[in-house]
Amino acid sequence: MTDLCDLTARELLAGYRKGSFTPVDAADAVLHRAEVVQPDVNAFVRIDSDRAREQAGESAARWRAGEPQGLLDGVPVTVKDILLLRGEPTLRGSRTVRPDGDWDEDAPSVARLREHGAVFVGKTTTPEFGWKAVTDSPRHGVTRNPHDSTRTTGGSSGGSAAAVALGAGPLGLGTDGGGSIRIPASFCGIFGLKPTYGRVPLYPASAFGTLAHVGPLTRDAADAALMMDVISGPDPRDWSQLAPPEGSFRTGLDSGVKGLRIAYSPNFGGQVAVDPEVAASVRRAVERLAGLGAYIEETDPDLPDPVAAFHTLWFGGAARVAEHLGPEQRELLDPGLREIVAEGERYSALDYLAAVDVRMELGRRMGLFHQRYDLLVTPTVPITAFEAGLEAPRGSGHHRWTGWTPFTYPFNLTQQPAATVPCGTDGAGLPIGVQLVGARHTDAVVLRAAHALYEAGVAGTGPSGG
Repeated sequence: MTDLCDLTARELLAGYRKGSFTPVDAADAVLHRAEVVQPDVNAFVRIDSDRAREQAGESAARWRAGEPQGLLDGVPVTVKDILLLRGEPTLRGSRTVRPDGDWDEDAPSVARLREHGAVFVGKTTTPEFGWKAVTDSPRHGVTRNPHDSTRTTGGSSGGSAAAVALGAGPLGLGTDGGGSIRIPASFCGIFGLKPTYGRVPLYPASAFGTLAHVGPLTRDAADAALMMDVISGPDPRDWSQLAPPEGSFRTGLDSGVKGLRIAYSPNFGGQVAVDPEVAASVRRAVERLAGLGAYIEETDPDLPDPVAAFHTLWFGGAARVAEHLGPEQRELLDPGLREIVAEGERYSALDYLAAVDVRMELGRRMGLFHQRYDLLVTPTVPITAFEAGLEAPRGSGHHRWTGWTPFTYPFNLTQQPAATVPCGTDGAGLPIGVQLVGARHTDAVVLRAAHALYEAGVAGTGPSGG
C-alpha cells in the first residue's frame, strides 16, 4: 500500500480528486509520523492533532461535494515557530516570550495557506528568534538531523526541514535571513527556496529587516511552485511586498534549461574551502545541467567578502529583538544570542548605513552579472551536517555560523531568489545540496532549473521515517 507520508502535495491532491483516499487519511498518517519521529528528532514545538483532524474533516467534506476550497485543500503543512499561526502561541524558541498572549492573527503566508484549505500539522522548531544557522534553543532544545541524529539539521528553519524530510507533512513554511531555508534543506536532503525579497509578504516585520524572506521547504521543486502560487498572494500589512505575480509559478516549469546561460562558481574564486565530496557532487549536477542543454561557464561573481556588513545588519537586528528585555530576561537568552546583541548595541547609525552601502554595491554587481548569466550555481553549503548542538563545526576555527556558510547570506543582502536542490550524499550518507541563484524577480527560472534536475534524476527526497 502507498504510504501517504511519502507522497508529494500534488500526489495527495490527485488522490483526493480520484477518491483513492481522503484528507483525513493523509492527516492521520502524517500526524502518526510526526508523533513517531518527534522523540528522536525534535522537529516540532507543538503537534496539534485535534485541530488538524478537524481541518482535514472539513476538507474531506468539500472534496466529497466536489468543491475544494483552493489549491492546497487538505494538504498537511508545518509552520516555523517564527510565523504567526492563529490560535497557537508563537514562542520563537525563547523563554522570554509569554505563551498566554492574544494569538489571534495569521502571518500573511499562513493566512493564504488557510484560505486555500491547508491542514496545519503544528509549529516547528527554530533557534531563538531565528538568530543562527543551526536549530537549538534554550526553550525547546536541540533539533537533530533525520539522516543521523548526532548531526545538526542546520537552521534556522531546521524543524520544518526535518519534518518534510521525514514525511511529517509534504510542505513546510520557513524563513530565510542568511540561509535559514537553504541550509537546513541542504543538510536534510530536501528542496528549499528563498524567493525574491517581497515576493511572499511578511508580517510582523522581521527585526532583521529586509534580509528576511519567507519561503517553502518541500519534497521537490514542483511542490514549491504550487506552494508559491498560494503564499505569494498579496497582504495589505506588508508595505514592502512586490506586486502580485503575473500568472502561475507552475507555468513553464517543464520547459527545461536548454539555452540557459549558467555561471558555475565552485568556490567563489578560491575564497571558500569546499569539502571534496561536496565539490564533486555539485560538479556532477552542473554537468547534468550542461547535458540538458544549458550553456555552462566556470566563473565567479566579483563579490568581495560581505561578512562584516552582514554582521552589522544581523547583529543590529538582534539588538533590536532584545531591546525591550530587562537584565533578568536577557539572562534567559541563548548565550550566543546575548553575545551578538551586545555587539549590535555598539553599532552606530553610520555603521548601519555603511553596511547598507556595501549591500547596494553587491546588488549592483550581481545585477550586472545577471546581464550575462541567467543563473549562478554554487554549493549550498561547503560542508555536510556537523555535530548537533554547536553553532560551528568543532575544530573549524569558526566562531559564528557565518564562517561555514559563505554561499548563502550574500544573496540575502542582494535579495535574489536562491534555491537548494539535493544532489548527492557524502561517504557518511549525509545530504549535499547545489544552490541555484537567479536575478531578482526570476523565481520562475530558478524553479524551472531546479525542476529539471529533479526530472533528470539528480535530486532525491529525504529519508523515510516510520
